[in-house]
Amino acid sequence: MRVNSQKVHKPAVTVGPGDVLTFAQGREVRVVRVVAIGERRGPAPEAQQLYDDLTPVKETVPQNPSYEGKGRPSGKDRRALGSLRRSPLE
Repeated sequence: MRVNSQKVHKPAVTVGPGDVLTFAQGREVRVVRVVAIGERRGPAPEAQQLYDDLTPVKETVPQNPSYEGKGRPSGKDRRALGSLRRSPLE
């Protein structure tokens, strides 16, 4: 995690309005700017108003497993694939 481009070594770092946080979330890297500090721990919509998300938006198409772009193979297709095998152990 980074606070204002400085690597943070301790888990408890004081942040305030205007600070930029960079952190990993899953396989993505998020960049947020703190707008205000909350008075209490509250619901997610209230918390989302306390920061601006500066992460660039990636437009990706979800990858679904498919059989030659046609989805799941039919029984006929599976039998045809089976006949291409040389031995029963392959």
